[in-house]
Amino acid sequence: MAGMATHVITGAGSGIGAAVARRLHARGDDLVLHARDAGRAKELAAQFPGAKTLVGDLADPDKLSWAFSHQGLPDRVDSLLHIAGVVDLGPVGDLTPKSWRHQLNVNLIAPAELTRHFLPQLRADRGHVIFVNSGAGLSASAEWSAYAASKHGLKALADSLRNEEHDNGVRVTSVYPGRTASPMQAKVHQQEGKEYDESKWIDPESVATTILMALDLPRDAEVNDLTVRPGN
Repeated sequence: MAGMATHVITGAGSGIGAAVARRLHARGDDLVLHARDAGRAKELAAQFPGAKTLVGDLADPDKLSWAFSHQGLPDRVDSLLHIAGVVDLGPVGDLTPKSWRHQLNVNLIAPAELTRHFLPQLRADRGHVIFVNSGAGLSASAEWSAYAASKHGLKALADSLRNEEHDNGVRVTSVYPGRTASPMQAKVHQQEGKEYDESKWIDPESVATTILMALDLPRDAEVNDLTVRPGN
């Protein structure tokens, strides 16, 4: 993808999202960074000078349309990068509907709604949608039911979208990272009651490298599914 492309990114505040945003910002591309509220938007704008922000709460997908109608959406979108996510572990016997809904809203329904909003621009620019999924999107372990269900759903969303939009020139990639050193991973370890050692897990920069590889691939090819596992 040659210079001055425009990328819409969720989850740019930390972990994989921040690593991807830094790389794209450093090479001079235009960024539109999603933030859940105005305070977070201000922080992201300070972190990435020149970037635009887009405010809307992914935990309440029903209101995204209203929120976006009061802001200027970019005319051009070369890539839409779904990197934000939440996790709340627990056995099926304990997880409440509130916990299920929160994870499904942020991890699945909000990405579908964002994609719906940006599809006209993506079609016009023969753009690329990248879903940062999870190893849990391929298999579900004990106590991961709600999160894994949201990520299995995200795989289905990506697969359907790819089949629907292929003839429009829109590329769709799912990336399935294993455990990655990030604030989310620290929270997972806390929920599991385990000590967290970030050196054991994938550096977010390594996942960012794989995402940029998929983005920058020449137009004659498309990465559909990319699994990234810890190498240590």
